[in-house]
Amino acid sequence: MPEFVPAASPSKPLYILAEADLQAWLGTQPAPVAAWVAANGFTAGLGAVLPLPDAAGQITAAIVGYGTPTARVRNRFGLAPAATALPAGDWHFETDLTGEALDEAVLAWFLGQYRFDTYRPSKSATALPRLKAPKGVDTARVLAMVEGECLTRDLINTPASDMGPDELEMAFRKLADRHGASVSAVRGDDLLTQNFPMIHAVGRASTRAPRLLDMRWGTEGPQLVLVGKGVCFDTGGLDIKPSAGMLLMKKDMGGAATVLGLAHMIMALRLKLRLRVLVPAVENAISGNAMRPRDILTSRKGLTVEVNNTDAEGRLVLADALALADEGTGADKADLVISMATLTGAARVAVGPDLAPFFTDDEGFATALSQAGMQVRDPVWRLPLWPGYEAMIEPGIADLDNAPSGGFAGSTTAALFLRRFVANPAYVHFDIYGHQPASAPARPKGGVGQGARAILAALPQMLGAKL
Repeated sequence: MPEFVPAASPSKPLYILAEADLQAWLGTQPAPVAAWVAANGFTAGLGAVLPLPDAAGQITAAIVGYGTPTARVRNRFGLAPAATALPAGDWHFETDLTGEALDEAVLAWFLGQYRFDTYRPSKSATALPRLKAPKGVDTARVLAMVEGECLTRDLINTPASDMGPDELEMAFRKLADRHGASVSAVRGDDLLTQNFPMIHAVGRASTRAPRLLDMRWGTEGPQLVLVGKGVCFDTGGLDIKPSAGMLLMKKDMGGAATVLGLAHMIMALRLKLRLRVLVPAVENAISGNAMRPRDILTSRKGLTVEVNNTDAEGRLVLADALALADEGTGADKADLVISMATLTGAARVAVGPDLAPFFTDDEGFATALSQAGMQVRDPVWRLPLWPGYEAMIEPGIADLDNAPSGGFAGSTTAALFLRRFVANPAYVHFDIYGHQPASAPARPKGGVGQGARAILAALPQMLGAKL
């Protein structure tokens, strides 16, 4: 559990110095400090850390490099190395940073200390340095974002052997219990009697029952519905993936993990809204009753779908959940629906693993999300819901095709498919990756949240309400 050092506790200074400011700062320091810095070749490059000993050899302070403006633009959370490189003990920032820059520095500290040590507990015994809250930082908001992100990472990083539909439901309920939310679930063959046929079709081949999880929290304000793809493992079904294609498929519930992290942020901050979280939790497995290529499914909304690839299953389970999200009327009508899913490889080809692409018809939503993403260093990028591609998802034999042939615009056609199940124009879809392919500052290799902080920051503008 992340926490700040109590304000009254003694702590050591951590000087945050840009390359351009280093020499002026050294001019204010005793000669031995300047000599030590020179002897170590320290130039204040972004993320470089140098402990400063006193005459007795005891570490009494440290410097972390803030680099150059170009380096900071190209590298998010560049101060993160200090969070693990410093000796254990209590520290405070000595800096002129304010506003978004200071918020990023604090986030870098906490996210930089994330470790997934569930399966190697000896590694978690190492003491880490602690931070005193800088003045001007909204500590509750920072801690809510850090906890939400760590929850997302933990869920994605857990292997499918320990994170199937049952375990995802347990994590869902644990979060709800923590915040006093209510939960209902529809499982197994009950999905058919309660009209979630595509969730059932995708998950029925697994020995781990498919389900639709539904959480509600809050009693006042606008209603936000979050829908997260919870495919706990994706073999590809009968259109089976090659072995290399399965290596990251424990992350195919990254959409569910991310909306749960975002839900924690919202509930921990007690935002004045009504929150609903829907997660179709399934495993796309292979057995005698698996759905087959060219099967035609009838969705909750009544639209028929030709299954032209059983490996395009995420949009099927999301479609039933989105149809439910869209059914509210009157006071129960959603003011905003957001879906998040590790949906297409095409999105990765388009923007790479570092950007979270999103789709919406609402120009105001697009502007709010793009600006918020830059402010909180959670970059998002709008891709087009191009109407000219609608015919690509219409196979002729059924209303919709879950896997159009041709290889073009795969992320856009998936988003167009999902939009068919949401009549509400206040809809945004995120096609996230949910995985950090190589370690970067504050983002170790493995599961990672994308878009949650951007959404959190944009919600007041998107919902038109003070939250």
